[in-house]
Amino acid sequence: MKRPGFNSQQIFSTLVAATLSAIIAVGLLAGVATNFQNQGKPFAHLAAAERACAAHAYVSERENCMQEWLAASTSQTVAKK
Repeated sequence: MKRPGFNSQQIFSTLVAATLSAIIAVGLLAGVATNFQNQGKPFAHLAAAERACAAHAYVSERENCMQEWLAASTSQTVAKK
């Protein structure tokens, strides 16, 4: 007669699967966080540029204004360093 209980093979498989999924999740989160920090402009700068250029009616004018505003803000940031 077999006693009820946990199968050691099943526990090992569950632990391996949980560990691998945790490693993958942490890797994905770290990759996304790194991309947000290293590439492009921070969202706060983009939002400020959008507010500063909201008066432009045409999209092309607004985009040019935003690019100029971001370039000016980046040069000031680099100069501070």
